[in-house]
Amino acid sequence: MQLFYNKYFIPMGTNKERIVVIGGGFAGLNLVKKLDKTRFDVTLVDRNNYHSFPPLFYQIASSGLDPGSISFPFRREMRKGSVKGAHYKMGEVKTIDVVAKTVTTQFETISYDKLVIAAGTTNNFFGMSDLYKYVFTLKSTPEAIRCRNEILDRLERASLCTDPEERRKLLSFVVIGGGPTGVEIAGAIGEMKRYILQREYPDIQLDDLSITLVEGTDRLLRTMSETASREAYDYLGHLMVNVRLQKTMTSYVDNVVTFADGETIYAEMVIWTAGVTGEPMQITGAEVNRGPGNRFIVDEYNRLQGVDDVFVLGDIALMMNDEYPKGHPQLAQVAIQSAVNLASNLNHGDFSRKFKYNDKGSMATVGRNRAVVDLKHFHLYGRPAWLTWMFIHLISILGMRNKLSVLINWIWCYCTYSTSLRLLLHSNRYPLRSRWGER
Repeated sequence: MQLFYNKYFIPMGTNKERIVVIGGGFAGLNLVKKLDKTRFDVTLVDRNNYHSFPPLFYQIASSGLDPGSISFPFRREMRKGSVKGAHYKMGEVKTIDVVAKTVTTQFETISYDKLVIAAGTTNNFFGMSDLYKYVFTLKSTPEAIRCRNEILDRLERASLCTDPEERRKLLSFVVIGGGPTGVEIAGAIGEMKRYILQREYPDIQLDDLSITLVEGTDRLLRTMSETASREAYDYLGHLMVNVRLQKTMTSYVDNVVTFADGETIYAEMVIWTAGVTGEPMQITGAEVNRGPGNRFIVDEYNRLQGVDDVFVLGDIALMMNDEYPKGHPQLAQVAIQSAVNLASNLNHGDFSRKFKYNDKGSMATVGRNRAVVDLKHFHLYGRPAWLTWMFIHLISILGMRNKLSVLINWIWCYCTYSTSLRLLLHSNRYPLRSRWGER
């Protein structure tokens, strides 16, 4: 008797080891690609039925790209190439039982022989527990779409507003966090202010729209070079973004942002990019300690400390060594390289190859012709950095159709400062869906 999966017949009595991968981000999907499907029965579990490209979420939020250009259905990917032969199951993992070797989602319980946790991270609000109700975030495609709709909605309402003070309140934007995402979304809104506002919203004056970027440390892009930080600061100034350094937010109540030193800023839209924490999930059957950032502590082979046959990859993994005493940076390259290394060890059936991160550099863009790139032996800024940033991101996107779509959008926007994507598409309220907590 045979069991039918994704157009593949797999014998019920197969002796393949079952590997379950939680999370289809950079780490999870690259692991699935590299695993030997003739040896392993591979199942990918993710709450969404698509893989996204997080470095470009800010472009969705600023109407620069269509969500479909950076999102790729898992089931389509699993019909071709190196992913062929794997299976996809939709679900959000609630519990992992390491004794029974099962993973439980809201829909089912899945057995495994080996488990790989690559669930990534979620927003960290640093103890401000209700903040998620009032701020906008950029950790997923739906969050980016929500952010885009709010920005466009405010522009449309402000163009109708006859009270100058109310108009300024509507268009008061504050971005919390001076890392790459914060710098990029602040720069994107700054470009809208400088190049789009007066052309498409003639009833709004430039001074009506304010953008403030807040960073708790003494410089932007803390993980990059000081040169990159200074250049990013200057670029944001050209785009009329007000940068406030060494400011730590303590609360956001009644549209007022309060800082640790007592200063306040009025903001009707706050975009939060200040920190991340590991995705929460319950593990039973073993005592599993998490390190800073709610990350799982792993050894040099990405094995979960104290648990057999469980591995952790990507942003949710914490591998500490002499070179990285606080763990590797939470970057796509770390996730991809660790996934390739783990797949090699699993395919060979031994753990002789330790993971060693090869830092290929980091980059951030602050609008058209404005970017900073730190590579191993040199630094780029301005147009050369921007072209490098475009090239690296373009080749990293899955699928030729998506690459062409993104490239065409970028070329069109570069030549015209215009886009057909500034569409205000609010979802309909009814019918109510209990899975979204609606009543």
